[in-house]
Amino acid sequence: MSSALVIIALAALLALALGVRAKHGHDMSLEQWSVGGRSFGTAFVFLLMAGEIYTTFTFLGGSGFAYGKGAAVFYILPYGTLAYIFSYWLLPPIWRYAKANRLISQPHFLASKYASPSLGVLVALVDVAALIPYLVLQFKGLGIIVSTASYGAISSAAAIWIGAVVVTVYVIVSGVRGSAWNSVVKDLTILAVVLFLGIYLPIHYYGGLGSMFQAINAAKPGFLTFPDKGMSVVWFQSTVLLTALGFFMWPHTFGSIFTAKDERIFRRNAAVLPLYQLILLFVFFVGFAAVLKVPGLKGSDIDLSLFHLSLQAFDPWFVGVIGAAGVLTALVPGSMILITAATLLANDVYRGALARQADDRQIARLARVLVPVIALVAVWFTLKGGETIVALLLMGYSFVTQLFPAVLCSLAARNRVTKQGAFAGIVAGVAVVAATTLTKTTVAQLFPFLPDRLKDVNIGFLALALNVIVLIVVSALTQSLGAAKGSRVPSH
Repeated sequence: MSSALVIIALAALLALALGVRAKHGHDMSLEQWSVGGRSFGTAFVFLLMAGEIYTTFTFLGGSGFAYGKGAAVFYILPYGTLAYIFSYWLLPPIWRYAKANRLISQPHFLASKYASPSLGVLVALVDVAALIPYLVLQFKGLGIIVSTASYGAISSAAAIWIGAVVVTVYVIVSGVRGSAWNSVVKDLTILAVVLFLGIYLPIHYYGGLGSMFQAINAAKPGFLTFPDKGMSVVWFQSTVLLTALGFFMWPHTFGSIFTAKDERIFRRNAAVLPLYQLILLFVFFVGFAAVLKVPGLKGSDIDLSLFHLSLQAFDPWFVGVIGAAGVLTALVPGSMILITAATLLANDVYRGALARQADDRQIARLARVLVPVIALVAVWFTLKGGETIVALLLMGYSFVTQLFPAVLCSLAARNRVTKQGAFAGIVAGVAVVAATTLTKTTVAQLFPFLPDRLKDVNIGFLALALNVIVLIVVSALTQSLGAAKGSRVPSH
């Protein structure tokens, strides 16, 4: 057995042990299991939110996108920063309302705000539809990391199954507390590994960052600038804004808001988390370093650029350390996604639509039962799918961003959006996302008469625009109908 495989195996066992141990001293009620009893302080909330950023996407997608697309990768850097700026104002009122009403999920929040259980069910279904590709992303990354870092000793499929079992076990036992404890180890490990790789590899292969970019520019002119068409500056701007709006709409990120014990935590984190985004630069540097040293990777293989370069540069034991960090980047977000998806299906779909009289104990039991079911579905899609990691992430973002208008309007002191308007807007937006994703349609194909610059707008904006229009129109109509009915009620 190679030293790399031993280190990776130890990381998986550590994650399992920490995850199971996190239950100690806590009765795993639904509230404890899903939102940690609303008792997490600044550090844990920070790590849970950061845990959603530094995933297998950080390790593989970021470096792979830099390797395959060049300048376009920089969209990843500002969208999180912009989202954190929004969070300073967005998250405290959400937390206050959720605490006052003992809410545990995003659909729960919207169903309560709009007094519409059916809206909660719809949001839960949209959330699960977005979460499955995100969980597939984590398992896909896990398979790549373990297979490559173990020098092929463990196949990608075997690694995916092992990872799914580990995360399923500790999620069933400890819920969000297991995720929080593993986030501590994961973030410390990935911080050290990513900083080292991003500094060392450009120096080792090129003599420094400046020399690296000069060499790339000489060998591939235009690679480090935005193209005139396709992933142009307009694509960059629209994608940054779209993904920033959707950032906290991910149901597992939204759910992490509920774990906080104090609303001031969000304002502290809003000041610090943008700085944490800078770590992503070092991931990009690894991908750029691989451009000339590991040429020829195509399609989904671009996600392997970090490991191909690392296999050339380091001894097996250090490749194992990199692989161990990568395993944790898959397991921690994967566990949060599993907790959230199971809670959504049990609390918001089953109780919201089928059994409104079910108590918390029954829902907690059902959520635990659903964890392995969801994991199996994600494993099946992982083994069947072929999309690159970035493509999977962007597809999920387009879905969850459709919830932003309804959430934002719900925070207004006088919300003029009706439950019918919110429902119809979400349906319209999601329908456009689904249709354009399945047919791979672009704005340029739909509107060939537009100026060339506008043809590169992220198509998710088309869905969001239709969502807002439908929300406004249906809300106005239902308000008018409500007023008309009210005026016909006889006075006494």
